Amino acid sequence: MTHRKPKQILFLFMLILLQPGSLLAQLQPVGMFDHHEDIGGPKIKGSVMYDKNDQTYTVSGGGVNMWATSDQFHFLWKKIKGDFMITATVRFIGKGTDPHRKIGIIAREKLTADSKYADACVHGDGLTSLQFRNADAGQTEQIVVPSFHPTDIELQRVGNTFTFSAATFGENYKSVAKEITLNDEVYAGIFICSHNGDVMEKAVFSNVRIIIPPGKDYRPYRDYIGSHIEIMDVQTGLRRIVYSAPNSLQAPNWTNDGKYLIYNSDGLLYKFDIATGKPSVLNSGFAKSNNNDHVISFDGKQMAISHHVGEKRISTIFTLPITGSDNPIKITSEDSGHSYLHGWSPDGKKLIFTGQRNNQFDIWTIDIATKKETALTNSPVLDDGPEYTPDGKWIYFNSVRTGTMKLWRMKPDGSNQEQVTFDEYNDWFPHISPDGRWIVYIAFPKDIDPSDHPFYKKVYLKLMPAGGGVPRTIAYLFGGQGTINVPSWSPDSKRIAFVSNTQLR
Repeated sequence: MTHRKPKQILFLFMLILLQPGSLLAQLQPVGMFDHHEDIGGPKIKGSVMYDKNDQTYTVSGGGVNMWATSDQFHFLWKKIKGDFMITATVRFIGKGTDPHRKIGIIAREKLTADSKYADACVHGDGLTSLQFRNADAGQTEQIVVPSFHPTDIELQRVGNTFTFSAATFGENYKSVAKEITLNDEVYAGIFICSHNGDVMEKAVFSNVRIIIPPGKDYRPYRDYIGSHIEIMDVQTGLRRIVYSAPNSLQAPNWTNDGKYLIYNSDGLLYKFDIATGKPSVLNSGFAKSNNNDHVISFDGKQMAISHHVGEKRISTIFTLPITGSDNPIKITSEDSGHSYLHGWSPDGKKLIFTGQRNNQFDIWTIDIATKKETALTNSPVLDDGPEYTPDGKWIYFNSVRTGTMKLWRMKPDGSNQEQVTFDEYNDWFPHISPDGRWIVYIAFPKDIDPSDHPFYKKVYLKLMPAGGGVPRTIAYLFGGQGTINVPSWSPDSKRIAFVSNTQLR
């Protein structure tokens, strides 16, 4: 008889355990989830493939149903305590067998088949509903969401209130909510159920985000949570997280060669190498108290920044080469009041900014050579976020003059001022694509102060034709201040960079 050495036995044991479908093979971290496994003992075992390049999950699963008093499905989960949001873009692969096949986001107390739960469920036939079980082995109930065949879904928990929001790409969320008492810690993640025990179904989950908001004692502009720098294809909506940090990263903009993003963090500017995924400090000399208003000139050779000067921390504009400088050149005077930079003129001769002058905030330009300032608006309420179109024929900005913050435009001399967005949201920071065809902007909820653009809110990124038209929602995210304050288009006008937020510590 051959006696195997302990190391050989251990090696063979691990090979067996790691075979596809084995318990240990399933209980491995996948992407942002702790584990994946079958719940309820479905006849056909489920699986998942995670693509690190585009950060998508292709999930396969069987299961007779998720209804009545017990469930069968495949589950990717993470243990989460307290409030959270989980968002995803979802789609089935193929026509499917049963029209009631299900995919979505779920929070469960236990990993048993009969556990209490709440989920955001999308059915193969288009039914969209918040499903829940209020007691172990109790009957499942549901509330239908008025969104048919949604592509983008979110399950949010605030205390014991669970909200399911759903939308077809391009539209805004429609939501339903229900009080459901679950443990403070739950198993939360994404799922698939074929609704037929003899059938395997597949689905793709992209843009998956697990969002942990700040706590109840959060103090605005004093406490900060973590940040993801993301890059998104504006036509498909596919997003990738390219860099994350547990502190506040803000306002990425793209260099003209397409290789770098420049962003702000803790008063410094950073140059992020997209290829390597590594940031480095951009030398701004004495200017180490910069806010998130930094803009690259149209020719890509210069940067302008807003640096806080003196004991009163007056936002003051400086310029420097795109490669950095020990001695940025002062453009505005702190004696004039705050100057919040937002753009360059296409010819590189002027800067445009929001200036605190005459006890109000208006849109101003300044001639870089002569330092002469010119007021383009004169409104007792806030005008902000000005930016030139690449052809220099228009300046877009946002103004609260009609009661809600909306996008406006005007001629370069300040004439022909006209409103261009009209819905109930608060619209900020219009950014025109380098080819001049598109405008992307951030829409804040309607229940905030319209003169504020706060951190850590559920916001939309919207896209509209520069020539006018109905805006489309292209991103559903948790962010706000610092998300997209500066021009952030890629040079080819196909992608944008922005910041989303979650606790990462």
